[in-house]
Amino acid sequence: MNNKFSLKRFKCIVEQSFIGLLYKDGVFQEELKPGKYKFGHPFSTSKWQIKYIDLRERSLIIKNQEILTKDKVAIRVSIIVYFKVDNARDAMHNVALYEERIYEDVQLAARHYLAGESLENILDSRSTISTSVKEEVKSIAKGYGVEIVKADVKDLVFPGNLREIMNQVLETERHAEAELINARKEADVLRIKAKAENESEQLKNEAHKEAVKIRAEAEKERIAIQIESEVQEAKMLRDNPEILKLRKLKTISELARGGGKFIVGLKEIGMEEVLKD
Repeated sequence: MNNKFSLKRFKCIVEQSFIGLLYKDGVFQEELKPGKYKFGHPFSTSKWQIKYIDLRERSLIIKNQEILTKDKVAIRVSIIVYFKVDNARDAMHNVALYEERIYEDVQLAARHYLAGESLENILDSRSTISTSVKEEVKSIAKGYGVEIVKADVKDLVFPGNLREIMNQVLETERHAEAELINARKEADVLRIKAKAENESEQLKNEAHKEAVKIRAEAEKERIAIQIESEVQEAKMLRDNPEILKLRKLKTISELARGGGKFIVGLKEIGMEEVLKD
């Protein structure tokens, strides 16, 4: 932040990523965007002043704040806050030093959250510290022209004996997590195997059903062909009685050669006879 005074002409340059607040005899006049400016005249007795406000995003670290949790455990927390000025006039006029004010507001927000939570909850949901701090400070900082972009817990330090206990807990959790991962892998293997066996069995059943269906259709077709053949044969015998007679004689001849006893009426030749062995 630079202040410049002149009893004559006032010249200034506002650089990129900055904004200038122009004052005449201590009274705010206007905001100056990046560029080159000249005010007053050679015989002016007015005093001009410009204050430069950086609009770029910056960070601020709130270091090693010792805070008692809800269950009276002392912990130290460091929080990094990313912010930028979005209203230069409010940042300059509403608070004395906006960076110091951010520091104090983040401190208070961290104390409010951690003092209301047990150590177990803090360990289980460390990321909520950042969210809680950001949300609380965000609305406050808006009142003095600052936007809180992000807040993160940089460090969270516990008493020595508690650190040892936590390390043991973390080691146990890592082993448990490794066992869980292995168990899940084995379960996945078994599930994949069972699925493959089930699909194989389904394929076998479908193949069997298809084979039965094909055999049934083939048998149906065979029977239809046989019936059609018998029907054609019956028509042929009906239309050609001599063929039927010849078949009867052939049958009798075959029975006789086989040693059978029978009586045949030969109406076709007008007599009967008994054939014996």
